Amino acid sequence: MLIGGEWTDGTGGERLDSYNPFTQEVWGTIPQATEQDVGNAIEIAHRTFRERWRHVNGRDRAAMLNRLADLIEENAEELATIDSTDNGKVIRETRSQMRFAARNYRYFAGYADKLQGNTIPLDNGQMFDYTLVEPLGVAVLITAWNSPLPLLANKLAPALAAGNTVVIKPSEHASLSTLAFGKLIAKAGFPDGVVNIVTGDGRIGNALTANPLVRKISFTGGLPTARRILESAAAHLIPVTTELGGKSPNIIFADADLNAAVTGAVAGVFGASGQTCIAGSRLLVQRAIYDEVCRLVVEKVRGIKLGNPLDETTEMGPVANRAQLDKILAMIQQARDEGANIAVGGAKASGPALEGGYFVEPTVIVDVDPSLTIAREEVFGPVLCIIPFEDEADAVAIANATEYGLASGVWTNDLRRAHRVAREIEAGLVWLNTYRASYVGAPFGGTKLSGHGRERSWHALLEYTQVKNVMLDLSAEERDPFAMKL
Repeated sequence: MLIGGEWTDGTGGERLDSYNPFTQEVWGTIPQATEQDVGNAIEIAHRTFRERWRHVNGRDRAAMLNRLADLIEENAEELATIDSTDNGKVIRETRSQMRFAARNYRYFAGYADKLQGNTIPLDNGQMFDYTLVEPLGVAVLITAWNSPLPLLANKLAPALAAGNTVVIKPSEHASLSTLAFGKLIAKAGFPDGVVNIVTGDGRIGNALTANPLVRKISFTGGLPTARRILESAAAHLIPVTTELGGKSPNIIFADADLNAAVTGAVAGVFGASGQTCIAGSRLLVQRAIYDEVCRLVVEKVRGIKLGNPLDETTEMGPVANRAQLDKILAMIQQARDEGANIAVGGAKASGPALEGGYFVEPTVIVDVDPSLTIAREEVFGPVLCIIPFEDEADAVAIANATEYGLASGVWTNDLRRAHRVAREIEAGLVWLNTYRASYVGAPFGGTKLSGHGRERSWHALLEYTQVKNVMLDLSAEERDPFAMKL
């Protein structure tokens, strides 16, 4: 682990195995941090912030962030290979994610020297008032196993640009790329103690989230863990940004470009083996084109090539770990038990190159009743539910009939309808005639049970800063000490 600029094992001596989901073999181990390790990392981050980092100017922070982006690009192949080996994502995806991560650091580098306040004209001309935009202090950043470094970039880039120090906790299921990334921190010029990395499972959760020295928590992951974090952080009123799951609707109207829409539907849920919070796992199709869309989707899904995630031609790799494999297969079986009509897939994938891995067949369930469990709960796997709808009002009603509200898609050539539906959908993100597209300058986050707060764009800076008001009395006149000065 990286604590105070030093690489160290956990004080308890325990290590956890990291499995390659393609082979089911152990290919690395990580330290299991103890509460003492976590407390030490937070204390060092706090001391570094107080004594050094908060005095570093924005220009110098920007230079470090830009250098970090350069280093990510220089080491992109290694980092992408680690992630693909650790979580099963295909290499063509993890490579692009490294480019995305580098762009994130460059984007926020541009903000590092622009965190400026305002002067405020007051009614009383003898008073001078202004604001300062300041960092919060120690930020704890907790990432998920599906996209370790891109998710980290969403948090770390604005946190460092704003002048905070951090303690990073990656998922125990995919920590190796974060540790490899940690080796770039000192090379980029960051002082020891600014960026710290602890690893391990949920046993250290409370030590991370209930420490009174922590001033901010950002978490990406599942709803049950988010609830525990919020409960833990509440004791010290630590603000928490959460980016959680989704059951995102992808809506195809009868006037849409069907080829583009079907491709977008497949990309929306089978890209990354469906292990993405923005997965368009509910495909809503207008009745007039329903049969044709189902046929086209099933045809495309049958052609998806499963295999080694490091093979350039592989389109879908294994799911990331055994627990996820078991969960997905159990949810598919539950759908069967509830009467679901599975058009393709629905089982653990088999074949000459697949037997050793955690592969799930790309699965399409048609004629889905929105009340089915598979249509309401997040699967986080390559499973698509296709649901028919009658008209615009029906589509919006079905789309919003969920506790989640992260992403959504609308496919139509009717410009007015596109914007009407975008306004009505309860989600933090609406794609129009596209799906699963990202830009670092576009805000990202959810509503309802999909989370709170925003990542990326200048909105993310607000998550890691606080405003201080400074008021100066320029007058020399004596005042009434028992009345507020206005």
